[in-house]
Amino acid sequence: MKKTVVIDVVGLSANLIAEHTPFLSAYVKNKKLSAIQPMLPAVTTAVQSTYLTGKTPTEHGIVGNGWYDKIDSEVKFWKQSNKLVAGDKIWDRAKKEDPNFTSSMMFWWYNMYSNADFSVTPRPNYLADGRKMPDCYSQPAALRDTLQEKLGTFPLFQFWGPGANIKSTRWIADASMLTDELQDPTLTLIYLPHLDYCLQKFGSDFSRTSKELGEVDEVVKDLVTYYEKKGANVIILSEYGIVPVSKPIHINRILRENNLLQIRVERGLELLDAGASKAFAVADHQIAHIYIVDPTVKDKVKHLLEKLPGVALILDDQGKKDYGIDHERSGDFVLVADADAWFTYYFWLDDAVAPDYARCVDIHKKPGYDPAEMFMSSKPRAAYKLLRKKAGLRYIMDVIPLDANLIKGSHGSTHTPKEYHPVLITNHTLLEDAGVDPQNIKATDVYDVIWKALHS
Repeated sequence: MKKTVVIDVVGLSANLIAEHTPFLSAYVKNKKLSAIQPMLPAVTTAVQSTYLTGKTPTEHGIVGNGWYDKIDSEVKFWKQSNKLVAGDKIWDRAKKEDPNFTSSMMFWWYNMYSNADFSVTPRPNYLADGRKMPDCYSQPAALRDTLQEKLGTFPLFQFWGPGANIKSTRWIADASMLTDELQDPTLTLIYLPHLDYCLQKFGSDFSRTSKELGEVDEVVKDLVTYYEKKGANVIILSEYGIVPVSKPIHINRILRENNLLQIRVERGLELLDAGASKAFAVADHQIAHIYIVDPTVKDKVKHLLEKLPGVALILDDQGKKDYGIDHERSGDFVLVADADAWFTYYFWLDDAVAPDYARCVDIHKKPGYDPAEMFMSSKPRAAYKLLRKKAGLRYIMDVIPLDANLIKGSHGSTHTPKEYHPVLITNHTLLEDAGVDPQNIKATDVYDVIWKALHS
């Protein structure tokens, strides 16, 4: 099979390839730049799973970055086991055809316990005293040690949170090339998250994002130069584009005001008790799954949702089938926001009683996605907390603001202008050879494009 690399530049859309990205601007002149139709939900874990299986969320089961586990009665976000993704992955099919085929999965999601030959993903160490230490997980396990010996510890705090910057993306790119030098896999999948940060923080304000665009452009240049010298087919793509937003929708607060949420108070702070609620929302960018725990309130909830400003679609059972998100993990209703709106997970009515995790970077405890984790409420407070950490004292990094109006960009909806659609950059003939219409590329078609690249 032909050596192939797929470089996932998160958030890249056609409107961003301009003077701020000199390498990509020159590169696409000799390649085919196409738009991919946004799929539902247009979020990382779901789209990546579709690219690697050729299936919709109805079939592979990844209905968002998180969902409500009806057995555990808990909302779970950012889980990592590849066993959550149903169906064969592209490397399974390739291995059956060619026993010598190998694959490298560099920070693509659902990375752990996959049967890819080589894989690396973020995985902090949680110590007994409450500290979270930067680290990563790899298969085989020794690969992590080799990479961190050569490149330094994976910069976890630059991968997500208010400190997120190019350092983590650069580490991933360098780790990908080093793994390739050591193992020479047939297929390499590389995840570059850098643009996700600035575009959600600042939207389409190029005066605030031009530096980051230039930084990721340099990383892409290094990767493309390296893999082209190795004779590999290079595919550059994205999972979604990020649209400007200005309207946060506090869906759980609306359900609470209508006596549908159950709130538990601990140490004077409020927590959402999903399992005891009549209905609640799991917010995920521009998507919200509405779970009905008490069937008697379903009509009441639907009536509330129909009156809610900022909602473009309310998908019932038939709607979920139509949009390929009809799976047991999905909510009873799935909401899609207007292009300029997005859903928060906020359920408290008074910031004074917000849960302690609300002011922290805590992607696993929050019952929904929180883009405000990219901001810092107080630099002096953060400096004080770091001093306590260095002194060996207990501390809580409670420095995340509770102001949803800070967010200027989001994604998840299918109803976005074409200039914000995800992109696919390939050789001119690859789409035609794969039987894909360049004017009508679906997310499921990306699987076929990668498969054809392996055979070209």
